[in-house]
Amino acid sequence: LLMGNTYGKLCLLNSMGQEMSRCKTSIRRGQPNPIYKETFVFQVALFQLSDVTLMISIYNRRSMKRKEMIGWISMGQNSSGEEEQNHWQEMKETKGQQVCRWHTLLES
Repeated sequence: LLMGNTYGKLCLLNSMGQEMSRCKTSIRRGQPNPIYKETFVFQVALFQLSDVTLMISIYNRRSMKRKEMIGWISMGQNSSGEEEQNHWQEMKETKGQQVCRWHTLLES
C-alpha cells in the first residue's frame, strides 16, 4: 500500500548495461494503487532488440530531496523473471501490437 507521490522510471540499457535512453511517467498523488496509462517510444534497431534490457522501476517521492524505490522489473536480455521474458518475447512476435500484462514488482 503506497501513499504519497509515486512515479515510474523506464531505462533502456544496451548489452553492456549502459543507459541508452530514459523516460519518466507523470506523478500520481495519494493513490494507493496507481495505474499509469502512458506510452513511451524507444528507438531500437531490429538487430539490437535481442540485446537490450528495459528496466522499469517505481519510486515514491516523499519530498523534493527524498525518494525511495518501491520495486522494479526488467524485460529483454536481462529479464527479471519468466513472466517478463514471456512478455518481451510476445511483444517481439506481435510486431507492434499492444501486449498487456500485469507484473509483480521485485523488492529493491
